[in-house]
Amino acid sequence: MSVEVARHFATPLEERARSDAVANAAYGFWIYIMSDCVLFAALFATFIVLSRNYAGGPTGKNLIDLPYTFAETMLLLCSSLSCGLATLGVNRHSARQAALWLIVTFLLGLGFIGMEVNEFRHMVLIGADPERSGFLSGFFTLVATHGAHVGAGLIWMAVMLAQIAAKGLTVRVRSRLLRLGMFWHFLDIIWVGVFTLVYLRGAI
Repeated sequence: MSVEVARHFATPLEERARSDAVANAAYGFWIYIMSDCVLFAALFATFIVLSRNYAGGPTGKNLIDLPYTFAETMLLLCSSLSCGLATLGVNRHSARQAALWLIVTFLLGLGFIGMEVNEFRHMVLIGADPERSGFLSGFFTLVATHGAHVGAGLIWMAVMLAQIAAKGLTVRVRSRLLRLGMFWHFLDIIWVGVFTLVYLRGAI
């Protein structure tokens, strides 16, 4: 009987501790997002300063293939939609829906990374590497930093898919999935800025 009483009083305390842990994790994640905003703001500012330093090398007009980059952009924007559908699955406590749309998001993100790596490879092969000019240094630093974040997001997705399969949609798994969704949408917003400032402006 004493064990049952102990369980009765321990459960609310455990739930409160779990709730506090989730809230603290969300707060810490918002701090991380804000620090990332500062990082990308610095990279955008650096690119703007260096964007006309061609040093006799290729310019944005010579290098940028807008249809190719637009297709790349659509992959990432569609992945944002599928990520939102995965979040709806989390809110509905549907592990199957969440996992399905997370897989779609992963594949779209992987396609985006593949296209970006192919773009970098082509530029390096024709001699437009980061050491060629200030413009290319700023370009590679900004775009590759965003790409590295997308790659980290893909690793995070793979881990979360494994956790869904092993644990289901527990409180902590749902919390992590919601933060993953925030992170992925944040990267989409940053990419819209990259596409506008780097690619559209550079092609004009």
